[in-house]
Amino acid sequence: MRWNTQAVSELPLQGTADEPAQPPLLPLAGALRTVRTPEFHGITFHEVAAKSALNKVPPASSMPFRWTVNPYRGCSHACVYCFARNTHTYLDLDAGLDFDRQLVVKVNVGEVLRAEVSKPSWGREHVALGTNTDPYQRAEGRYALMPGIIRALADSGTPFSILTKGTLLARDIPLLKAASTHVPIGTSISLAVLDPDLQSALEPGTPSPSARLRLISRLREAGLPCGVMAMPILPWLTDSEEHLDALMGALAAAGATGVTAGALHLRPGTREWFIGWLARRHPQLVGRYRRLYSKGAYAPAEYRTWLARRVSAAKKRHGFGRTEGFGHRDAGVRDAGQPAEAAATRQDSGQQTLF
Repeated sequence: MRWNTQAVSELPLQGTADEPAQPPLLPLAGALRTVRTPEFHGITFHEVAAKSALNKVPPASSMPFRWTVNPYRGCSHACVYCFARNTHTYLDLDAGLDFDRQLVVKVNVGEVLRAEVSKPSWGREHVALGTNTDPYQRAEGRYALMPGIIRALADSGTPFSILTKGTLLARDIPLLKAASTHVPIGTSISLAVLDPDLQSALEPGTPSPSARLRLISRLREAGLPCGVMAMPILPWLTDSEEHLDALMGALAAAGATGVTAGALHLRPGTREWFIGWLARRHPQLVGRYRRLYSKGAYAPAEYRTWLARRVSAAKKRHGFGRTEGFGHRDAGVRDAGQPAEAAATRQDSGQQTLF
């Protein structure tokens, strides 16, 4: 959503002795205040009043849903490969550190959403959460926007799904259980890297792999379905048979109801940030990545087919069938902006090309 569609509400500017109210630092329409707080060192929150909460997916999109809700812009997960980085440039912020540290918060999103889904014209179509930035990033612990969103959707009879890396989701398990008695819901956890050292380098602001595995188990124990998006698989870093086998084994042991997996893609903004990280951490791979992604954002079809075969074999060994089990109506990797073949692990090829 472009910020020129926002409008200021009548919300007052408030502060405390330890956190005085500050005027907005960014020229965002709808801006209310800017907040910095010791609990979130290095992060700046730009609070805005949203005019709308529902985002309509363009008709030309291949996504299998038409509506999304994004309570936050930017993400403190700071994943170096995040496909959404370039969307921060729409706000005249950069796709690198600004995306990680300059967060826009739609503080009234729950109230606005409730008004929208209460209209007689609302068709109760599926709404996807977590398609751009994570609704359960650390900021959710401060702002608690998701309970209002969940209640608004459930009370209106609107089915929805959530994709997250954030273990803050556990807070809302009782609310999700209650919602599931009224509307179809889906929950999915994003987890593609098991090695804690590599994970903390790639995703420095996210919960550990073990914490996310425990969250999968908690969701399943609560009787909720929980698929996994194992994305992105990184060439030469996480695409080995050993890693994929360990990943699928851990997901199966945690109780995941299905897995969607696929290769890294590098859009403008993300490409530059990721290659910079690679040059610092794994300089020997920079040339290989530049060659592999020389023709665009996506790895070549040959690599994707090779990877899909390897992923399919690992899934089969650990009891995952052909149903992916991903919450956004089995949207799979297309939720992350990739073509279906990038992660459709149904592909099966005899190709033996080594990458």
